[in-house]
Amino acid sequence: MEDEVDRLVAAWRRERPDLDVEPLEVLSRVSRLARHLDRARRIAFSEHGLEPWEFDVLTSLRRAGDPYQLSPGQLLTQTLVTSGTMTNRIDRLAKKRLVERLPDPSDRRGVLVRLTAEGRDRADQALAGLLAQERAILAELSRAQRGELAGLLRQLTAPFDNVP
Repeated sequence: MEDEVDRLVAAWRRERPDLDVEPLEVLSRVSRLARHLDRARRIAFSEHGLEPWEFDVLTSLRRAGDPYQLSPGQLLTQTLVTSGTMTNRIDRLAKKRLVERLPDPSDRRGVLVRLTAEGRDRADQALAGLLAQERAILAELSRAQRGELAGLLRQLTAPFDNVP
């Protein structure tokens, strides 16, 4: 079975036989898959009235466990955005009543961001929709192949994820 990357690589080998284009065989496919995954995620989230960034914040709080709250600093660490961006996101989610701000009992100056019941429901529904989209993307692979692919991708991403 031939794909677009096979055609792209063949064209580069013809046009630039002096270059080793082997990395394209893997990373161009990863890049194309990322675009398909991004599209599937946007569909899954929009079906539940969420933007991807909203899903990221809501699911960070959901994964925290009961009472589903984190400090803005903890949310920054999990979502990899600046403090100004996070403040804006919390404001927008609070306006939609998906999160609420509470005083931090351990720090009089601090606040905690807590997921509301509606926020939790939307996060749970969007996650279920996302998983259905992702299962469809992976449908051509056996369980063993999915495990092998996950391990190989972990090898590639771990060095980036573990940079201090």
